[in-house]
Amino acid sequence: MSTFLLEIGTEELPADFARLALPQLEQAVKRDLSAARLSYGQVETTSTPRRLVVQVSDLSESAPDLRDERKGPPAAQAFKDGVPTQAAIGFAKRCGVDPAALEVRDTPKGPFVFAEVLEAGRPARELLAEAIPQWIAALQGRRFMRWGVGESRFSRPVRWLVALLGSELIPVTLSGSDPVVQSGQTSRGHRLYSDAVAIPSADVYAAALADAGVVVNRSDRASFIRTSVERSAAALDAVPDLPSDLFEELTDLVETPLLIEGSVADHYLALPAEVLSTVMRAHQRYVPLYRKDADSDPLALDARRSLLARFLCIGNGLAEASDTVRRGNERVLKARLADAEFFVQADRAVASAERREQLKRVTFAEGLGSLLDRVERLEWLTALLAEQLELPNQVADHATRAAHLCKHDLVSQMVGEFPELQGVMGGKYLLAEGEPREVALAVLEHYQPKGAGDALPSSVAGAVVALAERFELLLSIYAKGERPTGSSDPYALRRAGNGILQILWDQGWSLNIKTLLERATQHWAKLLPHFKVDAAALAQELSELMGQRLQSLLEEAAIDSDLVQAVAGETVSLERLLADPGDARQRASLLQSLRSGGELTAVQAVVTRAAKLATKGDLPQTVLSASAVVDASLFEKSSEAGMLSVLNSLEPVATGSDPDRYAQLAQGLIAGASALANFFDGEDSVMVMAEDASIRANRLNLLGVLNNQASVLADFSRISG
Repeated sequence: MSTFLLEIGTEELPADFARLALPQLEQAVKRDLSAARLSYGQVETTSTPRRLVVQVSDLSESAPDLRDERKGPPAAQAFKDGVPTQAAIGFAKRCGVDPAALEVRDTPKGPFVFAEVLEAGRPARELLAEAIPQWIAALQGRRFMRWGVGESRFSRPVRWLVALLGSELIPVTLSGSDPVVQSGQTSRGHRLYSDAVAIPSADVYAAALADAGVVVNRSDRASFIRTSVERSAAALDAVPDLPSDLFEELTDLVETPLLIEGSVADHYLALPAEVLSTVMRAHQRYVPLYRKDADSDPLALDARRSLLARFLCIGNGLAEASDTVRRGNERVLKARLADAEFFVQADRAVASAERREQLKRVTFAEGLGSLLDRVERLEWLTALLAEQLELPNQVADHATRAAHLCKHDLVSQMVGEFPELQGVMGGKYLLAEGEPREVALAVLEHYQPKGAGDALPSSVAGAVVALAERFELLLSIYAKGERPTGSSDPYALRRAGNGILQILWDQGWSLNIKTLLERATQHWAKLLPHFKVDAAALAQELSELMGQRLQSLLEEAAIDSDLVQAVAGETVSLERLLADPGDARQRASLLQSLRSGGELTAVQAVVTRAAKLATKGDLPQTVLSASAVVDASLFEKSSEAGMLSVLNSLEPVATGSDPDRYAQLAQGLIAGASALANFFDGEDSVMVMAEDASIRANRLNLLGVLNNQASVLADFSRISG
């Protein structure tokens, strides 16, 4: 048993490449080692900006021999008068044996020819030499390149290769590279340390690189960065702004992480905190530091109460050069912040209403007019939403005003430089101009949520404009004729649908989406006559999209798939589903809770037994009351009266609007289990399918009403046992 090492040495890789490549590399190594019958211990992959690494512990030195028995043609075809035919000779040749070694054996289908094949195990050294170039060539990623005159494609030029089995060199040639790369026992250290690093054996690889200034283990670098940042921030009584994507990028940008603390001039704290942090994080890969008691006001116009005039960065140089690196970073950041300061001052010199008019010069999408046209559609939708949600007049006014101004910052210089600040700068500029805080906050929040896990609008006006923004996008792009297909969704229409539902659920709003879409598509057909919109067909398509999004969000919320189908599947009408999307979520959550508590089985048992016979009747699914369809004078047994009593108790729950009605309905069904058992199996049980047609219909109606009442909660036929 030996340790196998493969190091693919390159020019500096993009920070995200390793996170894409390492899982591919690990999967390929495990697959091919298993296919080659090579036993191994643990497969570990890691990376630095200049290398991808695979280490396999306890790898066997050769594959074991494999004996295999292969079945050939029928004996009658293989031999004629005891002499092998061409069929037998061909089979023997394919198996690599002499025709005389073939055996005839009886099988259930008669005598057939068999060959015993011995496949000798090959040395691991040979197998790895063949596999390594294939592993490298198979790696996929973004922005691949060619270099020199070679035909190899990789994220960055491959410059060296280390391939060892223990201390033995595995000979590998990457012939398509320029210059041609051959494996050796020499790696390269940190650029500022020694260059050539001898690797005598795979087991001393990490230690040899550590001596050359490289922390090869990615998790060790990540741990150092996290600990150093947290310790430094704590010493300053601050909270580091280190989102996961920045943390991962910093880990993949350095080979020997070095924490450096820098500062900015106090007067730059007159800029909004979001501007400072965006410049630091997005442009410079620095870690901003927020005060522990930071002002969380998203509309604050400066950062004095939230940010420290300091930052952290992760260097990749020598510790003795820290001061030089710090000063260089401070100079670069100063220039960036000076630009940002100029952009803000230039923007503040132009009124937001004037910027809004400039939107007419910016095209939204082909056939959909300018951004100003889009804003006007947003305003119309905001008014419609305010009407359907029955919002107070003041809230509706704030939302309408916010919709009127919500896109003005798209033509500001600040957002032109930092697109991620759209909405944020718009809201701050409006507040500075004297607009009501509710209007400014709604403008800031109308882009929320930007993605999965993102914050939702906190204000009512912001939530309304955010809904309008997403409905407008869906209506306009669908009217244009474009649809999300497979993994392609360039306008993020699915995300827009998700955002609508998440906002409605968060606000606790009951909105009839289908009614809104029917009204809006008629308006869109008039606004965009060149698209020849079929309003009814468009409303139906968008309704189906929203139904799919609802199912998807429920599954993402850890609701079992069968329960999702029971409340939002194909058997549930879109009319019911979209009349109030919060209703479906409430029912799905209740069913999941009942299952977790072990009560769903009891409910299901009651409903399923009733439903099996109820299908033999002809009672419409809309009938939830027994009064008009069940005749008590036809009862022959007390169990029938017991069933009627259960139905009468469930009727006000099934037809009511109590917020807790679904839980009450579930408990009522559980309580009715004994009455149903008595109806079917008790001393006073009845034969549902009685010979008398009127009695039979009466009993089927009893079960039908129960089934219909249960269907208010869910389609129990879709729930697995």
